[in-house]
Amino acid sequence: VEKHHNQKIDAPSGTAMALADAINQAMEERYHYVYDRSQVREKREKTEIGIHAVRGGNIVGEHDVIFAGRDEVIELTHRATSREVFAVGAVKAAKFLAGKPAGLYTMKEVLQ
Repeated sequence: VEKHHNQKIDAPSGTAMALADAINQAMEERYHYVYDRSQVREKREKTEIGIHAVRGGNIVGEHDVIFAGRDEVIELTHRATSREVFAVGAVKAAKFLAGKPAGLYTMKEVLQ
């Protein structure tokens, strides 16, 4: 479940998709994504990863990964309360790229 401000255009967010992809990759690509169950009147499939986007107010960004099993739930949450954290990351990326040849780089490389 991901939540962002009401002006965000993409839904689900790139971060939500990256989280889902990482989980699916770790599970050997056995799952498929479901974005809307409003018209589905049946039990969810065991190979389903539900992805939900909420847009409202001025929410900077929240991502919840929910592992719901029998008799227990594990939740991982990231909540940005300010856009400053993203600005800091952008500055780190700019410093990393300074003097580098043109190419494709990842944030993983930036943060090493």
